[in-house]
Amino acid sequence: MIGLMLMFVGGIFAIIGSLGLVRFPDVYTRSHAQTVVNVGGVIFILLGVMIDNFFSTLFIKALFLIIFIYVTSPVGTHAITKAAYLSGVKPKAKKDEWKNFKK
Repeated sequence: MIGLMLMFVGGIFAIIGSLGLVRFPDVYTRSHAQTVVNVGGVIFILLGVMIDNFFSTLFIKALFLIIFIYVTSPVGTHAITKAAYLSGVKPKAKKDEWKNFKK
């Protein structure tokens, strides 16, 4: 039952993050919503899978996937947003904190 609840929470995270992808105005805020979907939603779903299949090879596979997603998703999102900024995509924020960044 706990595993199913974690999978349900992961699904809710994925739905909320997907709404953010549609509603947010620029690439920077959309990348935040995408990271919520990846890290929040998928990891909760995989935790639910781990609890449901405690003594199996699926447990180990899900654990490795959680570690891989937790490490690579934020790094990839940071690289994409930095590349967007360096290529000239302006954020729709009131204050540009990277304005004096040297390329």
